[in-house]
Amino acid sequence: MTGVREPQQERSRTTRRRLIEAALDSFGERGWHGVTVAVIAERAGVSRGAAQHHFPTRETLVAAAVDLLGEAQIDELRAQAAGLPSGSSRIERVVEMVLNLYTGPLFRAALQLWAVAATDEALRDVLVPLEARVGREAHRVTVELLSVDESRAGVRELVQATLDLARGLGLANLLTDDTRRRRQIVREWAQTLELRLAGTSEL
Repeated sequence: MTGVREPQQERSRTTRRRLIEAALDSFGERGWHGVTVAVIAERAGVSRGAAQHHFPTRETLVAAAVDLLGEAQIDELRAQAAGLPSGSSRIERVVEMVLNLYTGPLFRAALQLWAVAATDEALRDVLVPLEARVGREAHRVTVELLSVDESRAGVRELVQATLDLARGLGLANLLTDDTRRRRQIVREWAQTLELRLAGTSEL
């Protein structure tokens, strides 16, 4: 029986993943109000019944999608961390990684949800605790990658400012390719961090 259950469980995980990815793509393209569970199911290539078995409402799909988005961002940071240098060049590389994190279709989909949540109380109640958890994890990993002592005065705020700057640049990149300006900002912000974080490194 175990051998039978495992393929079933794997198919179930695969179906959930397809639905979540389809939801993110759909929200990014159509916005919250243009998407239903049926639309997501069709895009994922599964029946509406199967979709509702896993996710009865859009809100439950959103919760899973935000989780996936957060995991994807953290996984991406960790994957890039293997090649990080030491010293001041490490700071610039980490800043570049974080500032590039908030671009692309996943971030665009998240923005669609945030915009709607500003006036939709039910969606806001779903998103706020999830985003807080994702934000805490992103902050923790950034501290780890910068190898700084967060107990030192001002360090926590500088790390958070880096993440806030990344989100702001992600917004600027929505309508036009902001890559060139972002490179310049990476250099300037990395120099600022290097000066301010001097003496707080754990390397």
